[in-house]
Amino acid sequence: MLTETINKHYLFPSTLFAERDAHVIDTILGSCVAVCLFDTKLKIGGMNHYMLPLWNGEGLASPKFGNIANEKLVEKMIRMGSHPQNLVAKLFGGANQINSSINIGDRNIQIAKEQLHAFGIKTIKESLGGSIGRKIRFNSSTGEVLMKFLTKP
Repeated sequence: MLTETINKHYLFPSTLFAERDAHVIDTILGSCVAVCLFDTKLKIGGMNHYMLPLWNGEGLASPKFGNIANEKLVEKMIRMGSHPQNLVAKLFGGANQINSSINIGDRNIQIAKEQLHAFGIKTIKESLGGSIGRKIRFNSSTGEVLMKFLTKP
């Protein structure tokens, strides 16, 4: 259950957030994907929000890209004391809101699944794909995620 006394953080696109103190982390997703990691032993969590699947090696290796964001989130959780075998993941987003042949949402989903599998992190919940955006709220001390679909005005 989310409480009013818990710290709050809004996660902007191309960023990630993980701290030992409990936080409610909010974000809004379209074709972007958010990976929520939760350590079931330490009861700590973190989340990323990336826009594109792969960094091409040019410019900065930022969490704008899924392959960077997922790796950085796992590294941050490990620096906070987590062991990968104690981490579970919840995945959200990846909507294909624009009729396009490049399917960014699908590619964002694919990179999350591939990397989590490579890290040996089990995905326990997901709401992915489709054509409608999502708003999610992640409680970093319980691992609970509340999600709602965004409707067009």
